[in-house]
Amino acid sequence: MFNKVILTGRLTKAIEIKKTPAGKAVASFQLAVERRYKNQAGEKVTDFHDCVIWGALAENLAKWTGKGSLIGVVGRLEKRSYQNQQRQRVTISEVIVEEYTLLDYRQRGEEAELIEEPPLPDFSGTEQTSFFQGRTTNIAD
Repeated sequence: MFNKVILTGRLTKAIEIKKTPAGKAVASFQLAVERRYKNQAGEKVTDFHDCVIWGALAENLAKWTGKGSLIGVVGRLEKRSYQNQQRQRVTISEVIVEEYTLLDYRQRGEEAELIEEPPLPDFSGTEQTSFFQGRTTNIAD
């Protein structure tokens, strides 16, 4: 059987680490994932996926992300059930995160910062510098 989930989205809030009685780190978070299409009103549609991450992965994710961080996660889908305060059985699906990728960088508590990329070189001229010899070569011929 194959159970693999791959999602790219933004954290709905900063990740808070909790510890199990045995001292293992765990965190639950929601990932907001936009669909590729808009609804009939022309608005973007967003799904909110519940995720769980364990151990050092959880601690590092909490350290290097904040609300709105763009991340990619890979994991498996699991269902669990519990009894709520009204004694009703509730079943939920969660993505158990096995690995993640930070798609934008910010330290916890930092606002998103746009990083300006350097301009691309202008290759419209007729001369090009050789990377190996540091000479100028005329490429107009």
